[in-house]
Amino acid sequence: MNSKKKIIISAGGTGGHIYPAIAVAQALQKRLNNEVEFLFVGASDRMEMEKVPKAGYKIEGLWISGLQRRITYKNLLFPIKVVSSILKSFGIINRFKPDAVIGFGGYASSAMLYVASLKKLPTLIHEQNSYAGITNKILKDKVNTICVAYDNMEKFFPANKLVKTGNPIRQDLLDVSSKKQQAMAFFKLDANKKTILVIGGSLGARTINESIFEGLDKIKEANVNLIWQTGKNFDKADNIQLPIAIGTTFNIQHFIYEMDMAYAAADVVISRAGALSIAELAQVAKPVILVPSPNVAEDHQTKNAMALVNKNAAILVKDVDAKNNLVSETLNLITNENKQAELVNQINTFAMPNAAELIVDEVIKLMK
Repeated sequence: MNSKKKIIISAGGTGGHIYPAIAVAQALQKRLNNEVEFLFVGASDRMEMEKVPKAGYKIEGLWISGLQRRITYKNLLFPIKVVSSILKSFGIINRFKPDAVIGFGGYASSAMLYVASLKKLPTLIHEQNSYAGITNKILKDKVNTICVAYDNMEKFFPANKLVKTGNPIRQDLLDVSSKKQQAMAFFKLDANKKTILVIGGSLGARTINESIFEGLDKIKEANVNLIWQTGKNFDKADNIQLPIAIGTTFNIQHFIYEMDMAYAAADVVISRAGALSIAELAQVAKPVILVPSPNVAEDHQTKNAMALVNKNAAILVKDVDAKNNLVSETLNLITNENKQAELVNQINTFAMPNAAELIVDEVIKLMK
């Protein structure tokens, strides 16, 4: 391919949409020998406006958000935002002239992919979860190809458009086992202690955070390292940062960009059961305790988690039980090396390390 390809990628709202999009951009760059130019499109007030430039890509924002579930004046703006986003999407496409448009979910994706399909451009969407999101369900009849991570997705999408690829993960997670020593130094941890990694997602998981907060004394007594990503909405962490973190082996942060280092350091992980988290945990093959979020459509995080639990690839602690059980389950697991080994062997069978490459195959087919 001699001439430089131009690709629009639309994704946003959560890390579960944004990070697979970045992984696919990186894989396309590699495949096309950097003969490719990307433009990301997201929602102007969401986390993608920070995360995408940090990964080295240009992004433009649309004025778009979803309908609020409760009655609120913001819903009156919804139709205006939709029209505004569609008009801006036309402008972006006419100016950038993409060879293909890819959507990873989020409200901006619906406007951008809708316009791309009207203009008969090659279009592909990716669905990360076992239960299809509203944006992708709206787009299913308009796009050319639909990449999915789970079996039995025909109940949501036309079977002739489906390609099972798995969930793309960042390239730096493909070999974390070699980074253990470096990771311990990076987080200033005690190399002689076991390490618990707590990740509740970029916005934080209140139940997980509250459970860890209340169990901090037990964790200190157990004489282990703790890496705790609280997300940005857990203010109590700011108050405990100094008294606990200094002079101990606790590392508490709102957000961890160096997730390869965090996984490399970890002996046991506590996580929500989002699709991206599970894809990453399967690849890095760490013993994990999953606490599915109860606040998601069709309880799909519990479905994601049970797929692993039924194969003895993870331990489940329900959100309602977390305050009583999460810390004690974690401390039991971190001392039980046989159980850890069993979980590692089983979760690794869920890994699809070439998911990004499989999506790139489909994008290149479309551009031909």
